[in-house]
Amino acid sequence: MDASKVDLFIMTNGKYFDSYQLHAIKQQLVDLPEEKWSRIQLLQLKDPTTTLIISLLGGSLGIDRFFIGDVGLGIVKLLTCGGLGIWTIVDWFLIMATTKDKNIQKLQESLLV
Repeated sequence: MDASKVDLFIMTNGKYFDSYQLHAIKQQLVDLPEEKWSRIQLLQLKDPTTTLIISLLGGSLGIDRFFIGDVGLGIVKLLTCGGLGIWTIVDWFLIMATTKDKNIQKLQESLLV
């Protein structure tokens, strides 16, 4: 893969991943065959900052979990009113890291296909 394409991908999408993961992501993308590149460019990654804002506004309803794709946890959070508010507060501190983990999982899955 062309290193300039990979660098552009890292620059534009780096905020969606933890900084310690960027080097490994770059190495995987450099070794990626050209025919898989279009799949990587079309990935719909979730912005951790947007997820935090959603969590602050609608976290007790589980909207943040639905947004990142945790439908089961979103339903439980909705039915328990955010774990009586405790889970909502905990998610305010953890939801950005959870979003980045979901993004790296999505990237890894698309690399394997």
